[in-house]
Amino acid sequence: MAVLPLALALPVAGILLIALAGGRHARAVALGSLVLGGGVTAIITAELWSAGEPLTYLSGAWAPPLGITLRADGLSAVMMVVTILVMLAAAFYAPSEYGVAPGGSENRVSYSFWILLLGLWGAMNAVLLGNDLFNLYVALELLTFAGVPLVCLSGSPATLVAALRYLLFALLGSVMYLLGAVLIYAGYGTLDLGLLAGKLRPELGSWLPLALMTVGLAAKTAIFPLHIWLPPAHSGAPPAASALLSALVVKGSFFLVVRLWFDLAPALLGQIAGQILGAMGAGAIVIGGAVALGQARLKLLIAYSTVAQIGYLFLIFPLARESQALAGGILQAMSHAFAKAAMFMAAGLIYAVLGHDRIAELGGVARAIPMTIFAFALGGVSLIGLPPSGGFLAKWLLLEAAVATGQWWWAIVMLAGGLFTSGYMFIVLSHAVAPSSEPLKLRVAVPRYQEAAALALALTSLLLGLVAFGPIDVLQAGRPESIMVGPR
Repeated sequence: MAVLPLALALPVAGILLIALAGGRHARAVALGSLVLGGGVTAIITAELWSAGEPLTYLSGAWAPPLGITLRADGLSAVMMVVTILVMLAAAFYAPSEYGVAPGGSENRVSYSFWILLLGLWGAMNAVLLGNDLFNLYVALELLTFAGVPLVCLSGSPATLVAALRYLLFALLGSVMYLLGAVLIYAGYGTLDLGLLAGKLRPELGSWLPLALMTVGLAAKTAIFPLHIWLPPAHSGAPPAASALLSALVVKGSFFLVVRLWFDLAPALLGQIAGQILGAMGAGAIVIGGAVALGQARLKLLIAYSTVAQIGYLFLIFPLARESQALAGGILQAMSHAFAKAAMFMAAGLIYAVLGHDRIAELGGVARAIPMTIFAFALGGVSLIGLPPSGGFLAKWLLLEAAVATGQWWWAIVMLAGGLFTSGYMFIVLSHAVAPSSEPLKLRVAVPRYQEAAALALALTSLLLGLVAFGPIDVLQAGRPESIMVGPR
């Protein structure tokens, strides 16, 4: 389908136009590109639903393995929708920090932010539409090299250290992924996912590359115990950047883990591989939630909460025998993206108003910026998994899969994770709504459009649970009717 390349061409065209027009016009160009991208994403999604089968585009009309194929199915389409919505919200949120006043001079930070924003968008689309293991490696590298500079835009020593740690983990993950891709090519003579699907045999020549690629992607996703780079990187980045990193960047590598095990080698996802990935997810839920409870700074708490919420995504692998597990995991990824972006934006506004994000000193802030605190609370509702949020529906589907497969221990982990999340959300909100011990001095007035951006994302996460009443199962569009992994 000819519209698929537009999803990759638009970000590149926007970056080139910003380079030609200069930093004064960077925001306008980025917003225009994203709005057009929203239209392209809507067309792709509508065509996919209408066709009921994957949309494909052969580059240069060359079929694989000689040519490069772009492919969109239900999973990639819904993640493209999430990506463009979070990008648009971040673009509307960012002008007060990265805008150029009329008649003002352009600056490096603003110019860099808008280029990196479009670069991140293009890289995410390349990950979601790619159908070749090597080209997906290139897309992952583009995602890394757009994400790392966002961490250290302020240029402070702490953020530079965090960005370098992030880069080290990301490059290590890339090397492992690339080595796995090389081994697959050596064994099967192609890297195209469509040609490889179902052909990997249960032997060392398949297990080793899959293990290498999975560990590499796990490092980029920051799943426990490979998560130590994420909290300082996400908490130290500027609010708009933190929202993008937590909502989208870690989802790109997770999406490829799903592609590997559900599309490329579903027959190999047996008890051992599934239980190992599930154990990593359970460790993330428990450790991330427990550490978040003890944090004194709001952004660091949200960052450790991201570690915990990523853990739920990896529970789909031991539960893969039930088709609703995949739906629950992708819905969790979508809900978390909207909720966490909203919470990081809200935390940024709290910091701007108070000059700090110390949780114990948030007293009175709910009176000063009630819309911001409301957006933060709504995001927390989805993270906890309360109805009617998307987080509730996602966790319910995962719980159903755990019960149906007799793996009750994953249900206990999920319930424990909900208690941890409730605990740290209660701590933050109880301090925020408490009266201040002394008159609150606000450093700046928060622009309404920034509060509106955070609230819109939080409401989207909350209302995402209503897809249970929708007439179309969007996740299965263009995919097999059911995913069956291993014996029942």
